This record gives sequence, C-alpha cells and structure tokens, in this order.
Amino acid sequence: MGPEPLLIPLDGAPEVSEGLIGGKAGALARLGRAGFAVPRGFCLTTRAYEEFVEVSGIRATIAMEMGRKRIDDLRWEEIWDAALRIRAMFVGHPLSDALRETIADAVGHLDPSASLAVRSSAVGEDSAGRSFAGLHESVLGVRGARGVEEALPIVWASLWSDAALLYRKELDLDPARSRMAVVVQEMVEADRSGVAFSRDPRSPEAERAIVESVAGPCRLLVDGEVDPDRWELDRGSGRALSWRPGQRGDGGEEAPLLEAPDLERILATLLSIEELFGWPPDMEWTGRGEAFTVLQARPITTAAAPAADDKRPWYLTLRPGEVRLRELRKRVADELIPELEAEGQALADESLEELDDPGLAGAIERRSEAVRRWKKIYWDEFIPFAHGVRRLGMYYNDAIRPEDPYEFTGLLGHQPMIASERNAALERLAGLLRNDLSLATHLEQLATTGEIPDRDRYQRQAETMPASATARQFVREFEMFLDRYLDIVFDDESLDDRPDLALRVIIEMARRSQQDQQPEEVDPTLLEQRLFAAVGPDRHDEALNVIRIGRLSWQLRDDDNILMGRLENQLQHAMTIAAERLVEAGRLDAAFRLGTEAADILAASLGDPQGGRIQLPPPRESPTTGKPPPVDTAPRQLIGQPAAPGLATGVVRIVREAEDFALFRSGEVMVCDAIQPTMTHLVPLASAIIERRGGMLIHGAIIARELGVPCVNGVAN
Repeated sequence: MGPEPLLIPLDGAPEVSEGLIGGKAGALARLGRAGFAVPRGFCLTTRAYEEFVEVSGIRATIAMEMGRKRIDDLRWEEIWDAALRIRAMFVGHPLSDALRETIADAVGHLDPSASLAVRSSAVGEDSAGRSFAGLHESVLGVRGARGVEEALPIVWASLWSDAALLYRKELDLDPARSRMAVVVQEMVEADRSGVAFSRDPRSPEAERAIVESVAGPCRLLVDGEVDPDRWELDRGSGRALSWRPGQRGDGGEEAPLLEAPDLERILATLLSIEELFGWPPDMEWTGRGEAFTVLQARPITTAAAPAADDKRPWYLTLRPGEVRLRELRKRVADELIPELEAEGQALADESLEELDDPGLAGAIERRSEAVRRWKKIYWDEFIPFAHGVRRLGMYYNDAIRPEDPYEFTGLLGHQPMIASERNAALERLAGLLRNDLSLATHLEQLATTGEIPDRDRYQRQAETMPASATARQFVREFEMFLDRYLDIVFDDESLDDRPDLALRVIIEMARRSQQDQQPEEVDPTLLEQRLFAAVGPDRHDEALNVIRIGRLSWQLRDDDNILMGRLENQLQHAMTIAAERLVEAGRLDAAFRLGTEAADILAASLGDPQGGRIQLPPPRESPTTGKPPPVDTAPRQLIGQPAAPGLATGVVRIVREAEDFALFRSGEVMVCDAIQPTMTHLVPLASAIIERRGGMLIHGAIIARELGVPCVNGVAN
C-alpha cells in the first residue's frame, strides 16, 4: 500500500477509515454517497496534520507544555497560556510546498465565487458515544487557496485549545497520538437555516422531533446571536405539536419562519438519516425547497450532569463569544465597577464606632451579605469579561504571527489601573523622603521600633514629625494613601490599619535609585498600526473593537480584585470592632483571629447581650499563607511560564503573610504563591518575581510587565 493521501474529495469519496478523515468528514461523505444534498468540498486528512506537527517540531513543543505540570494541577490561566503558545506555533509555521499545492488544486475545483468554511473533523469527534460541539474552531468566510492555508493551522491548533485541554481525557489528547482532519466546504447562503433533532434531546423516549430556524445563516443560531423559532413535531404524522416564535426584535408580526412543506422536508430528512446511520441525528441545515442542504449530522448526545467538583462547565463560560463580550463590556464597565466602587466608599464613610451593639451587628450582616453578593458577580461576570484580553491575544497572533506570542501585551501598557496609581503614589511619597533626610530617619525609627502598630498610634506619632513643609506634605499624602489605596484586606488583616508595613515599603523605595528598573517602552501605536495593516481596511473597525475590549478587560481584571478587597476590608473593620467589644465584655479571648467565617457568629453574639463566651472558627488557610510541601526537585530542574521578560539575581524573600511585607528589601527576589492585587505595592521593590500560580494575565504578571520586573510563574510546589 502507498502512503495515505493528504486530501480526499467529499464528492463521491470512497469509504475510508474515520482515523483518516475524522467523524464529521466521514458522516458528510456518507451522506453524499447516499444522495443527500451536502455542500461541495474536500477533507484534509490526519496524515496532513501528522506531517505538519512532525516537521515543524510542534509535537515536541506540545509534549513539553503538557509535561511541565500535571494538567489537573494547572489553573485556568495556565491552561490558556499553554494553549496560546501551542496556537502560536501552529499559525507561525508555514505549510509544506506539497500540502500548499494539494490545497490549491482542490480549491480550484470549487466554485470560485463561493466563500469557504474550514471546520474541524477530529478523530472521535461527533461520534455516537460523545460529542464535543464547540470545542474546536471553525473559520468561516474563507476565500481561495491562500485563505484555506491561513485557516488550516488555526483549526488544527484548536485540538489543543484551552477548552479541549479541559476535556483531554475524553478527547484522548496525547501528544504522540492525537490528530485532526479538517473539512473545507463551500458555504451555502440561504434565507432560512437551523438545527433539527429527530428526537427531543430532553426526552429521547418521546415520539417527537425538534426543529429550530433563524432567518439567515445557521451560525447566527449556533453562536446564539439570534433567537430561533422552535417547533415540536410528531415523528409519526409530522403534525406540528407546538410552535414558539423567536424574539425578532424588529417589531414585526410574528409569522412562522417555516411553512408546513419545509417542516415536512426537514422531518423526512431527519428520519432518513436516522435510518442510514442507525442513530437519531442532530442536524444542521440551510435552505428551503430544492435548495435544502444538510450542513452536518451527528448523533444526539445528552450530557450527564457534571459532578459537584467538576469545574469544567464553569471554565467553559470563561470563553464568551462576541455578543456576550459586548454585553459584559457595557455591564461591567458602565454599571458594576462604578457600583462596586460606590458601595465600598459608602461603607468606608460609615462611623462604625458610634453604633450600638445591635447597630453594629446589623452593619456586619449587611457587609457580609454585600461580600457574598459581589463574590457571585465576580465569578459570574467579572472573570468571564477577562476573556476580552485573551481574545485580543489570539486575534493579534493570528493576524501578525509574531515570533513572541506575548507581543500583543504591548497594546495593553499604561492603562489607568488602580494598582498603577497606587505604585505612582508610593513613588511620590518615596520622593519626599529622598528630599528630607531627617524625615526619612524619623520614620524609619518609628517603623522599626514598633512605635506605630496601628492607625491610631500612627496618627498620634505623626504630631512628632519634623516641622518641615515636606513632612507636613508627607503626613497629609500618606493619610490619603492609606484611605485610597490600602483600604484592603490581606491575609485577614486590614492593611490601612498597619501603616508600619506601608512605611517600610516607602523607606525601601526611597533608598532605591529612581533610575532602577525602568521598563523598556513599547509604543502601542506601532503595534496598532501593524495589526490594522495585517487585517486590512475592511476589518479596521473589528480590530479596533477587539483592542478596546481587550484593554478594558485587562484594566478591570485588576481593578475588580482591589475593589473587592476594599469591600472585604470594610467587613473586616466591622468584625474587628465587634470582636474588641466582646473581648472587653469578657466573652471572647483577646488573642482572636478573624476570617470571614466569623461574621455570622459575631453579629449573633452582639445581638444577644446575655450570651456566654464564644469561640471563633480559625480562619481558612490559604495557599498564600500555608506552608509549601516538601520539594525534592533540584533548582536547575525548576521550570515555569514566561510572565515578564528580563534577567535578575538577588536574595530570595519568601512572602506568605502580611508581616513579611515589612521584611522585604529593595532588590530581593520575591517568591510567593501568587501576587494578589492587595500586595502589588511590593513589586516596585523586587528585582524579580517567582510565583507558584501561573498565567500571563494574572496580577503579578500585569504589574511586573508594567514596571519592567522579570517574572516567572507557574513553578510547581
């Protein structure tokens, strides 16, 4: 036998192994042989994929990415980063001359006026046992052989997308064995399209079929952009049991999009496909009458309910489409962030000390409920909106194909983030100390001798400051800094009530030269122009919209955490006052530690003045404060992910809790579980950063790149 072909035409294709053309192409070829109208096209076989990944070296890259950590230990951001690097390898490597010639010849036999669809046909995809619709990419509206060449690596790379990696076991993703075929077809444009099921997926035992239809191409329905008309049909008689019109939004009369002959044809096609394959089909279709065309047919699968600890369904919500991103942009930026900021400020303005016990109990309950409510909003809306910057990365890399897959982050610099404002305020305060040596000496004595353990003691000590204009300015601006930027909680401790920690950071910054660690400037305008030139004038507005959403999601992904930290800090303040009152009443041990779990107990205890002694639950141990597991890895074996470029050496300082802030010295290498937004004010002091948690778009990476501090993250253990 000769070598397997790189390409097989779908028209009149012989029956071949699914291992060569995948499930989708196999079904389309079989439908075509049986006489069903399907779009003309061809299939690039799994041999084409295998040759590409072998010659390009991508197979070895995938093996390295999958071998750095157990994939079950990877966070969402790390999975996305790995997928981005793999995708960049695919789109950045040219196709072989043989494959390009094969594609050009096949496209030459299609209608030159037709747009093409380039779709995945992975082995095992759309099989009777499992269906992973939506996990792999399709590229629509492709023109000519050149367009197919550009789209092909994008579809191949989606075999290793973040979504696919989450389902790696079910998809049997193994760098040594995984492969994908790709279907290329003429796109059929019609005034009606939709999906149909020969049995109701919700009740497979019922003798009814389901038909959905939209006006226009089927992708409008599949992508959720248009609400479809929906019919239930009796499988035996074809009678319409029900019809629900879609929400048109045009104010017109709600006439059915399909007529009785259309429904009869769809049902007859469904039942014929069911007889051909021996399973009830889920069919995509387009056109009416003689123009009716089957776009795709696969078995109906009814997914089992996910296990309680299975986070994958939630992870997949982190990849919102264009419509959902536009909705989130408006809601998050225009409504939620201003509302969160206003609520945090309103709580900060309350005079808790003036409340009686029942009033303070009520304040704790209200603040606890606010934290719970905003945490849900955070997971449901803030985190999915972060996909805007991920989409920018893929969009930029697909168009530019840069050598550095993170070049796109140059478009994101110098956004007006709260953390950047905070670091600028720190630098201003450090500058005041550089200009007043006596003030710097006085503050260092206060910070290192423990004379200012809390905000009240600091305010009393501030009256002893040197009587200079610089000192008065420093006292005024430092008070504003504590209120504006350190009204946050870290490790269950209110940072605005620990001025000594902030002062030590400022003193260290004052010792450092202002010229240290100036990041290499990247002109975002040049990158914008490069992107606009690559996509062409017809897609200029599209590219600009992707950039704008990416920048906003980058900015707010950091701001939302700081604003959430402020809300949690206001709850912490109320709980601290309550705990102090209970200590004074002899009902609580003075050596208390407060976690958010204590809120309900404290509120109930204040509301019951006759109650006895109480015991608070210990705060939950977080990865940040917990002891790391023993490590038997030699230093030279430690491997992480790139986060911010550069090289540095220095003494290692492990940061686990708030007290470690005071120990950090300028030029040290920060090693931590993760740089939370509530601790990024330490980053300007660091010569480099190493984190266990990984990702190019986590907060440590964002601030490190902004300040030019080398950073590697995702280091196991």
